[in-house]
Parts: sequence; C-alpha cells; structure tokens
Amino acid sequence: MTSKYYMPTRVISGSDCISNSSELFKTLGKTALIVTGAHSAKDNGSEKDVRMALESVGISYLLFDKVKSNPSVACVKEGAEVARQNGVDFIIAIGGGSPMDAGKAIALLATQDIDEAELFSGNYKASALSVACVPTTAGTGSEVTQYSILTNDKAQTKTSIASECLFPAVAFLDPKYMGNLPVGTTVNTTVDAFSHAVEGMLSVRASFVSNTLAAESISQIMECIPELLKAVAAGTHAIDPRCRKTLLQASMLGGMVIAQTGTTAVHAMGYSLTYFKDIDHGRANGLLLAEYLRLVEREQPELSGRILKVMKLSSVNQFRKLMDGLLGVKEAISAEEIRQYSALAIKTKNIANCTFKLKEEDLIRIFEASFAG
Repeated sequence: MTSKYYMPTRVISGSDCISNSSELFKTLGKTALIVTGAHSAKDNGSEKDVRMALESVGISYLLFDKVKSNPSVACVKEGAEVARQNGVDFIIAIGGGSPMDAGKAIALLATQDIDEAELFSGNYKASALSVACVPTTAGTGSEVTQYSILTNDKAQTKTSIASECLFPAVAFLDPKYMGNLPVGTTVNTTVDAFSHAVEGMLSVRASFVSNTLAAESISQIMECIPELLKAVAAGTHAIDPRCRKTLLQASMLGGMVIAQTGTTAVHAMGYSLTYFKDIDHGRANGLLLAEYLRLVEREQPELSGRILKVMKLSSVNQFRKLMDGLLGVKEAISAEEIRQYSALAIKTKNIANCTFKLKEEDLIRIFEASFAG
C-alpha cells in the first residue's frame, strides 16, 4: 500500500513564543478574527498575549468568544458571518479542541457558502482563510490537523470536516497557558492525546512515519503518568511544568499521527458518550480504549503486543488498571443505551479505519466490558 506524509503547519514552541514570533502574523493578513471561548483564554493570559502581539505589528482584530464545548454548526456559521462582514483575512483560534475546531470551520465557511447538509460531505472547494492556532490544553492536537470536529445533530453524534485547506498555517505551543488547568481537564486531554497515538497505530492507514510519531507520543505520555496519578490522588492542578511541556509536545505528535491515519472505533463509540451523556471527549475515549485494545489482542496479537511494548506494559489488564486509575468512577450506562450507541457507531467512517472487520456485536461487547465493575 502506498503511504504518504503531509503536515504543512509551521510549529513554534517555547515560553513567550507568541510575542517572540509576532512578525509571523503579518504573513497571514491585515485583519484577524480571534476565535475562542468566553473565559479560559482570558484567564490563562493567551488571549492577552495574542492581542499584544497583533498590536505590536499593526494588525487589527475582532473577537469572537462564543465557542462552547463541542461546537455546533450554528456557532461556526455565526463566526463565519462575523468574519465576512468585517473583511477578516485570517483566523487565530485559542483554546482546546473546541475553539481550534471551530476556528477552522469558520475559516472554511467565511470563504464559501456551504449548506449544512453538505458541510460534512466534503463536496466543496478546498478554500479557507489562513488559521493560526494557540492550544491551551494538551489533548486534541487540532493545531496540526486538517480536521474540524463539530456536533452533528442530524446524525446525533460528532462529525469531522476534513480538508487539507484546514491545516493551520502556524501553531504556537507555549505550556505556560496550561499551568492552572484543573487536574480533571489535564487528565482528560492527556487521555485524548494518548488515544490518538494508540488509534493511529491501530489504523489501516498507519505507516512507518505515523508509527514512529505515535510511539514517541505514547512514550512521552507514559513518562508523565506517575505525575498525573499523583495529582489525581491529591486533587491538585499543581503539576510539574516540565510535565506540562512534555504533554503539549506529545499532544502535537498525536495530532500529526491522526492527520495521516484518522481515528478508529474508539472515537466512533466515544462520540455517542459525549453527545448523549455529556462525557468529556478524552474521557470517553479513555473509558473504551483498553477494551478495544483487548479485542485487537484477540484478533491481531502481534499488533497489540507492539503497542504494549511501547507503553512498557506486559498486558492489556495493566493498561486497563492504568486507565481506571486516571479516570476514576465511571458513569452508568444502560443496556438500551449501549445498543443505541453501537448502532450509531458502526455506521461511521471511523470503523473503516480499523485493521480488521468489526461487527455491531463487537461494539456492544466493548461497551459492556468497559463499563462493567
């Protein structure tokens, strides 16, 4: 099978990298739309740093801070209308996966009028405004992917828009913005990044390059697991800054992986947990990942063994215990809900990315085992 690797995003990382690289914004345009949520970017200082950087190089800007978790099509359409009416040249998305995904969708819809029915089909031009991303969590890796994940009410799930025109032009990675993240958010986003790397290795589109990136992402996250478990036990957000930096790097690598491989059944199943149960996306993936890996162990033991070796674990049971320690008490899920979510997940395109054929019954068993005990 022919493989490819394409990741056109310029990545700038390090303390104060936004102010130190403010001239880069001039290459993107003269008027920016800052896309973010209502509070976190203000609280952690990232929005202020972006504003000051833009002002220092004479770029005008507007603020669209209406993005909530799991952004809707209505939200990004509203943001796109703001961009069009004000002659915006480029987007700066600040925050976790939701603002970055929203920013990319706004960049697409600002350049072309796409009906909601067509938005998830890919039947439109590869044209979008340039995007700069400032991740303030270490989880989605959206700053280096061509995906925008939105809530799709018609399908009762989350669905991705995918186009190479959505790759951000530049990403600024500064771990200082993560310093006061609650431990729950830190764990959930870490598990999301972990899931990206593992699912990348479990994808039919995996390659030498993506597996190399995935293995490094997994290794870096595993280095930080003891620190995270300690923080969970203590209920504190005080995590070693070196760990924050490592997690941000690992998240970026995970994003680079899924930009090539896509995700698998874990994401397809997790979307229902988020849509119907309001379970954080990363947590949803983590609740399912060990039991999916157990199924892989049964079908393709060499592949699961390779992944466990990268984790420096000897069994799926060890991995399950690690996930349980990070995620704590699980939500309740009924047999009826399991059947409903499995029926939805089996129809998604993520299923085709799996390295062996999955049946709806397989998904039901993964859900059942994941929430047992």
